[in-house]
Amino acid sequence: MRHTARLEPNRASVAGLRARVASSFSGPQWQPWMEGSASIDAALALSITVVCLLWGHDSSAPWRPFDATGYVLTATVNLLTFVRRRVPVTALALYCVLWFLYIRAGYSPVVNSFGAMLVGYTVAASRPRLVAMAGAAAGAGIWLYGGLLDPNSSTPFVVVQSIVLSAIVWKVGDCARELADRGTQLAVSAAQLRRDQEELARRAVIDEQLRIARELHDVVAHHLSVVSIQAGLARYVLESDPVTAGEALGTVLDTTGEALEELRRLLAVLRTGTQLAEDRSEAYRPAPGLGQLSELIGRMKAAGVPVEVRVTGTPRALPPGADLCAYRVIQECLTNVLKHAAGASAFVDLHYAAGALTVRIRDDGRGLPAGGAPSGGLTPTGKLTPTAGLTPAGKLTPAGRQGLGLAGMRERAKLYRGAVEAGPRVGGGWTVELMLPLPAAAKPAPPSAIVAEREDDREVVRR
Repeated sequence: MRHTARLEPNRASVAGLRARVASSFSGPQWQPWMEGSASIDAALALSITVVCLLWGHDSSAPWRPFDATGYVLTATVNLLTFVRRRVPVTALALYCVLWFLYIRAGYSPVVNSFGAMLVGYTVAASRPRLVAMAGAAAGAGIWLYGGLLDPNSSTPFVVVQSIVLSAIVWKVGDCARELADRGTQLAVSAAQLRRDQEELARRAVIDEQLRIARELHDVVAHHLSVVSIQAGLARYVLESDPVTAGEALGTVLDTTGEALEELRRLLAVLRTGTQLAEDRSEAYRPAPGLGQLSELIGRMKAAGVPVEVRVTGTPRALPPGADLCAYRVIQECLTNVLKHAAGASAFVDLHYAAGALTVRIRDDGRGLPAGGAPSGGLTPTGKLTPTAGLTPAGKLTPAGRQGLGLAGMRERAKLYRGAVEAGPRVGGGWTVELMLPLPAAAKPAPPSAIVAEREDDREVVRR
C-alpha cells in the first residue's frame, strides 16, 4: 500500500504532462487560430481586399488598367477568404474560377495571388491530402497561365515559380494538418490514460476490499466460533463443574482479546490521513503466519479439539503472502472442525518440497452418514443438537448457512498460484489440501531463523 501511494504522484505527473501537451494544441486559447473566428476572418479578408485593390490600382503596362470590372473581380475574389475555414474547398474552387476570369480579362495576375495562397493553405490544413494536392495543382496551373501571359517573363522561371510556390503552400498546410492531428491524438491518448488510471485505481480498491473481506471472515469466523463453543460449554457445566466453566470463560477472554488485536490491525489499514507515531507500529504490525501456528493450535486445544502437527521436509522462510495464506487455510479448516465435527481430532501435515509447500488438514470426525444428514455439534446453549455439516461439494448443508470459507481459501491460494482441494475421507472425516508453489531455497533455515527472516522481510516492505 505504501509503495503504491509513493508511485501515484509519478503517474499523475506523467498524465498531467501528456494532458498539457495535448491541451497546448487543442485548448481554448488556440481555438480562434486553429478553428478560426468570424471577426478574425473578416478582418483578414478585408485587409487583403484593400491591399489588392490598392495594388491593382497602381498596376502598369503591359497589364490592363484597373476599371470597374477589375475592382469588382478583385473585391469578390479576395472576400472569399472570409469563408475559407467554413467551406474551404468551395472557396478555393470559386477563387480559382474568378482569378482565372480576372487574368483572362488582362489584369495583372500577381495582384490576387496572396488570397489564392491563403485559401490553398486552408484546404491543405483541413482537408485530405489528395484534395489539397488537387487544389495546389489548380492554383499552380492558373499561376502558370498568368505568368506566361507576361511578355517580359522567362518561361522556365515561370514554370519553376508556379510549381515551387504551390508546393510550399501545400506543404505548410499539410504540416499544420499533421500537427493538429497529433494534437488530437495526444488529447485522445491523455483521456484514455486517465480512464485507464481510474480503472486501475478502481480495481485496486476492489482487490483491497476483497482482501479485507477475506481477513475479516477468517478473523471473525475463527474467534467467534471458539467463543461460541466455550461460552456454551461454560453455561452447560457452570453448576456441575465450576473449574471447567472458569477455564472455558478464560479461553473466551483470551480469544476475544486476540480477535480485537487482529481487528485493530486490520482496521488500521483503512485509516486515512496522518496517524500518531505510537499508532504507526501497531498499524503495520506483521500479519500472522506459520510462525504463530503453535498459538493457533493452543487455542484449538483449549476449545476442545485435539490437534496433531507433523512437519516433513526442510522448513524454510516463506514469502509473506504465501505465509499468511497457509496460516489462514489452516485456521479456517480447524475452525470448521470445531463447528461441524464435535469431538473429532484434527491433523495438520506440512510438507516442504523443493518447489512447493503442501499443507494437509484432516479430521477423524463422522462427516456425513450415508443419508447425508449433518453430524452433531455443540450449540451455544451447551446442548448437543444436529448442526450444519459439509457436503461433498464443500458447502454447508441447508441446516446451516452458505459460507464463504472454502471459496475464500481457494481465492487465497489462487493469488499465489496455488490450489485447494477438499472432500470427505474414506471412513469418516474430511481432508483439505493446500498446495503453494515456492521459490527454491538457497539453504535450509532453522525455525528461529525463519521467524527472524520473515520479520526482516516485513520490515523491508513497511519501509
